[in-house]
Amino acid sequence: MPEISRFYGIIIKMFFKPKEHEPAHIHALYDEYVGIFNIETLDMIDGDLPQRAQQLVKEWMTLNREQLKEMWQKQVMIKLPPL
Repeated sequence: MPEISRFYGIIIKMFFKPKEHEPAHIHALYDEYVGIFNIETLDMIDGDLPQRAQQLVKEWMTLNREQLKEMWQKQVMIKLPPL
């Protein structure tokens, strides 16, 4: 799973797979915690990421939302700036 950004100890990754892998989402890893976030709604749809880390990920996603959507649609990974 390619790393697309890293900030405050949080690693953001995206895995591309055919349409059965919807909804469009990212994976956020922080120490032993993981969160899966829907790109459209910014909601954590699975995982156990601590609340503060969730807030940071959502803030970062808000700043990079259009690029994340484009990456998912085109299935092309680019590095995005940290928070």
